[in-house]
Amino acid sequence: MSCDLRPGELVRITRDDGLTVEGVVMPRYSLVERDVLVLKLRNGYNIGIRCDRIARVERLGEAPRRGGAGAPAPLAEGEAPRPGKKVFVIGTGGTIASRIDYETGAVRPYIEAEELVQAIPEAARYAEIRASELMEVLSENMTPKHWETIIDEAARRLREGYDGIVIAHGTDTMGYTAAALSFAFHKGLPAPIVLVGAQRSSDRPSSDAAFNFTAAVLTAVEAPFGEVAVVMHGTISDTYALAHRGTRVRKMHSSRRDAFQSINSLPLAKVWPWEGRIEMLRDDYRPRTRGSLEVENGFDDRVALLHYYPGMKGDMIDWLVDSGYRGIVIKGTGFGHVAERLIPHIKRAVDSGVAVVVATQTVFGRVNLNVYATGRKMLAAGVIPADDMLAETAYVKLSWVLARARSMEEVRRLMLSNIAGEIGERQPLRYYPQWYHDRL
Repeated sequence: MSCDLRPGELVRITRDDGLTVEGVVMPRYSLVERDVLVLKLRNGYNIGIRCDRIARVERLGEAPRRGGAGAPAPLAEGEAPRPGKKVFVIGTGGTIASRIDYETGAVRPYIEAEELVQAIPEAARYAEIRASELMEVLSENMTPKHWETIIDEAARRLREGYDGIVIAHGTDTMGYTAAALSFAFHKGLPAPIVLVGAQRSSDRPSSDAAFNFTAAVLTAVEAPFGEVAVVMHGTISDTYALAHRGTRVRKMHSSRRDAFQSINSLPLAKVWPWEGRIEMLRDDYRPRTRGSLEVENGFDDRVALLHYYPGMKGDMIDWLVDSGYRGIVIKGTGFGHVAERLIPHIKRAVDSGVAVVVATQTVFGRVNLNVYATGRKMLAAGVIPADDMLAETAYVKLSWVLARARSMEEVRRLMLSNIAGEIGERQPLRYYPQWYHDRL
């Protein structure tokens, strides 16, 4: 039987062996050699069926628009969003603005910011939304220069009077960008800057893009805080999202919807986008500010992040020093230790004017170099402990600090200071993941 079906049709296909499947006809990948019909199933996955195996085709009509269960209805014709609320969406790329490329079968940036807004009309119930595509960058390709460009654009839009900023961003390095914005805007924000992404591309029926984006818009206009936050699914279902502080968030799973978690800290808030409701989980947030916006943009890209491992050699540190790097963050074991054989190389780096910061690779917990002899030797060599900062946040912070500090003493002082909520107060030992989830 012929595979001459129009992409977008909803069909039921019966194969010659009796297998019956129902799905939406998709464009065929150009790299597929055989004559194959590609269907997108209800669960969001694609299946290929050889055309010469198709016994019967039933056309069921056009594929319905798939929104989340309980999603608010789009604005009716002539209906206005919440009065006086304006959000600007800055597009940077990532899965939330991606579709499947049917030439290769891969996911790639494809939707511009304005298209994303038009594809998720539910969000317009909460604000008047404007958008522009600042860049089209998969998050693994982000650099400190990209952070600076995003910060400049966010500042420009805030000065234009928007009530909130939403940044569509790839999830893999979203935590880095969120930390960068947090330090740049640490003196206060008149409105939240919310980073949002998706684990599944926008053209998939199981995509989390609409839920996350609507939650981000709601947070941008209704949250009481003037901080940088990451808003993503709080569970695998479309129940609530979580607003995570920009210096405390980490992607903890490669593909789950609820991949993001606040580390050593509770999130700022729970967000129910379908209900239009926000529940604050913390009372130590920074409120929205009034007056002129102050921005401290600028990052030094001569900073490296190393993960310590058994057998690691000191010549890696030597190479960074000799190559002109100004800062090194090392993810040490447990309390922040590295092998004693590396300590002379660390001391050489410090003596050469290179700032060496030590974080822990355990994710939860904090650095303490006063417990064991190795840690004390590291302190004597001049390392700066990152306390309970995420290693990624410490890397971003050191890059930001080195762009403005004029001495090693100032670098140390700034790295040990809590500037944007990146360092928490000491608390009794707890198993943090369980403690975290018990309070959600």
